[in-house]
Amino acid sequence: MSIIQKVLIVDDVHQSLVFGLISNNFDVFYKPDIQAKEIADFIVRENIEGLVIRSKLFLTEDFFSKCSTLIWVARGGAGMDNIDEDAAFKAGVKLMNSENANADAVGEQTLAMLLALRTNLVKSHNEVSRGIWNREGNRGIELKGKTVGIIGYGNTGKAVCQKLSGFGVEILVYDKYKSKFSDTNLTEVNFDEILAKSDIISLHIPLNMETQNLVNDAFINKVSKPFVLLNLSRGKIVDIQSVIQFLETGKIVGFGADVLPNEPVDLNNDFDKIMLQKLNSFSNVLLTPHVGGWTIESYEKISQILLFNILKFNNIVGV
Repeated sequence: MSIIQKVLIVDDVHQSLVFGLISNNFDVFYKPDIQAKEIADFIVRENIEGLVIRSKLFLTEDFFSKCSTLIWVARGGAGMDNIDEDAAFKAGVKLMNSENANADAVGEQTLAMLLALRTNLVKSHNEVSRGIWNREGNRGIELKGKTVGIIGYGNTGKAVCQKLSGFGVEILVYDKYKSKFSDTNLTEVNFDEILAKSDIISLHIPLNMETQNLVNDAFINKVSKPFVLLNLSRGKIVDIQSVIQFLETGKIVGFGADVLPNEPVDLNNDFDKIMLQKLNSFSNVLLTPHVGGWTIESYEKISQILLFNILKFNNIVGV
């Protein structure tokens, strides 16, 4: 059989994707250690037709212009925010992602962050580790009876709702582009109702021109109650300076973030350094390094879904 396509994989993926492509007669270049600045030249030199990425680089109009042999790009993740989709469309490059492969992982991480914040789990652990036995200072707050507002009802938002359903909370959901949800354990509301009624607000939306800095001073001022804010979507959706300001006033009573404006955090950057210093001064802040969707199970599922989508795009029999 002849080679179907030359494929370059520039990030770490589960071997099921590599072996699956090879067994279907793709010529695979697996280079997870390749530097971002080297990728375009490699594609041009080797006449690469398929590219598999996660977040190593941003695919711009210039990139697509230079890499004219590309037929498709598959991203291991839920979004396309590091790809200029308009430029890809103009270049005739098909875009694929791993859809809901990490939805359950993000849903569980969301619940873990929320429960840890409401029970002072990390704070009390750190204190007991230092010999401090402060029961009253670590009195928790139960979820039952509270109202949780979910902004964004894609795969991850839906997973969060499903996992919340056994906690006795009222679940409100707003999605600008979806309506008439069939789920019985939630109430579909408008944006203003989320802000007016929620004790907890959780973000599960993509980053775009509409959502960048969505959570800012104006947003937080419109929230009627002191509330917990959870961001497991993209860092730039939240204005961190606003969050710090309202953590200081007590309007935000807990902040959990798996994502930050700059990733990875650079302590040589003044903004990042000051931001972390301020966030770390609050005991009701919980930060993780964008690992919500990165579990043992999702690592494999991402590759399996990418393989399915790539084979389907190429009309491989049996998918």
